Parts: sequence; C-alpha cells; structure tokens
Amino acid sequence: MLRVSQEKIYKVLDPKAIDIARQSLLDGEVIALPTDTVYGFACDANNEDAIKKLYDIKGRESYKPVAICVKNLESFRRYGVSEHLNDTLLNRLLPGPVTIVIERSIHLSNRFLNPGTTKIGIRIPMFSFIKNLCSVLDDKPLALTSANRSAERSSLNINEFEPLWPKLGGIFDAGQIGLSEDRRSGSTVIDLSQPGVYKIVREGVALKKQGRPHEFVTCKM
Repeated sequence: MLRVSQEKIYKVLDPKAIDIARQSLLDGEVIALPTDTVYGFACDANNEDAIKKLYDIKGRESYKPVAICVKNLESFRRYGVSEHLNDTLLNRLLPGPVTIVIERSIHLSNRFLNPGTTKIGIRIPMFSFIKNLCSVLDDKPLALTSANRSAERSSLNINEFEPLWPKLGGIFDAGQIGLSEDRRSGSTVIDLSQPGVYKIVREGVALKKQGRPHEFVTCKM
C-alpha cells in the first residue's frame, strides 16, 4: 500500500505537477499541497462528493467549517459578501497567511460545505504552487484545511501525514515548508462579516509577526 501511495507524490517543481493537481481536483479527488503556512488538504469546494471525502480523510465532524482558497480579489468578492470591505483593507491583508471570514455568496452552492453556518473563510495564497494552481482552475474555489487528522498537529512536511497518503489523489511535495513550531499555528483568521467590526478568531502566524490586533487590521472598512 505504501509503495502504491508513493507513486502519487510529485515535486512541486515538476513541470507537470500543476496539471496533475488540476486534473485530480476536477476528478473530485482530495490532494495534499503546501500553503503559506502548513501543508493542506484541498478539493473542489463545490463538489459534494469531494467535500465529504475531505471530511472523511480528516476525521472531522461535518459541522466544523473549512475555508476556501481563491486566486484573486475578484474571486474573493464572487464567493463572499464583501461590499462593506474596501480594496485598500483587503489588499493590506491579502494575499498570504490570512483567512477572512465573511458571509458566503450564492456561488458557493455545495450543501455539504459548512452546513452549520452562513459564513465562509476565504484565503488568497502567496505560496507559488497553490497560487499557480488556483490560477488554472477556471475560478473554481478550493476547499482548504490542514493536512492532518482532526485534533492532531498540522504538518510542515509530507511525512507527518504519511498514514493518510493512500486516501489522497496526489501529494505535492515542497519539502520542509517551515522550521519554527509557530508555523503550525496556521493562518490568522479574522471575522470581517459585520460592517465596521473585526474579530480575531485565531491569531495564527500573521498576527504573531505583526503584533497587536489593532495594528494588524483597521475598522475603516
């Protein structure tokens, strides 16, 4: 089983890796890939079977939400209700290791995606591989969560989630993507769903680097 799963491992610098990842996602597979923070599991956010598979691999309760990842600010506004957020603020926070929580739009049609809430966390990646992958997905949003079993620590290299390899459609390897344990805290999550108000849901790596919350995000939205 392990030998078979190793055939699904691709170096992110392989010229074919992006196309392989794209096709795996279009086929409804869950893949593992590097992000701006830790390794993540990703699938087509509007594919019902793929989302159910993602939760099964994670061992995650369906009521616990996952974020989505999109290619640019235009896509961010397509999948989230963000008229109250100006471009200056969003360009200050994105792209990179920040997840912004807002109300989801009608374009997120998957009934199994975060069924317990009307909100969605949205990221725009800076890490080259996932950024390039989002760019070739024809504006499909990626459901994204950390590459580990639920309640276990997040992964900074692919060997840390090796028992889950056989369940994945592909593993895209960028080597060790962080040296500090702080990296495992993941993205900084900010709820900006209410006009004029912000809430830090999770400090994450971006806030730890920036300092105090009011220095990181402004309420002049």
